[in-house]
Amino acid sequence: MNRRRHKKLSNRLVNAVICDDATRVAAVLRAGLHPETADAEGTTPLYQASVNGAADIVRLLLAAGALPDTESGHGEQGTPLCGAACWGHIDAVRELIAYGADVNLREDHGTGYSPLDWAMRGPYPETVALLLAAGAKPRDEAAGRR
Repeated sequence: MNRRRHKKLSNRLVNAVICDDATRVAAVLRAGLHPETADAEGTTPLYQASVNGAADIVRLLLAAGALPDTESGHGEQGTPLCGAACWGHIDAVRELIAYGADVNLREDHGTGYSPLDWAMRGPYPETVALLLAAGAKPRDEAAGRR
C-alpha cells in the first residue's frame, strides 16, 4: 500500500472509531489497513475505541489483529485496558481481557497507573470486581508488599 493511500485509510479508520461506526471500521480494515495503525498523534484505534466504550469496535479491532496491550500516544495516553477501566466501560474491559490484555500492565512504559488503579479512582465497582476476578493485583500486592 502506498503512503498516500495508507494515510487516507488511517484517517478514515480514526474517524470511523471516533464516530462509533463499526461498519466503516470494518470497511477500512477490509481495504487492508492494519488495525494497529496510529494517527498523527500516536493514538491507536483500539485505544480510542476503548476510551469511548465502543465494545463492538474493540472486538472488531482485536479480531483483526490489534494487540490488546499496545500503548497509545506519546506518553500522554496509555493502554486500551487502562483507558476502558478509567471510564468504567465494563463491556470494553471484558473484550480486552477476553483477548488477553494484561490486567496488571501499567501505563507509561510500566511506571504509571494500572487498569485497577484507574477503575478504583472512579465509581466503578463492577469494573474493579471484573479486573480482580481476572487476576489484577492491587498496587501493594503487585509490588510484592502485603
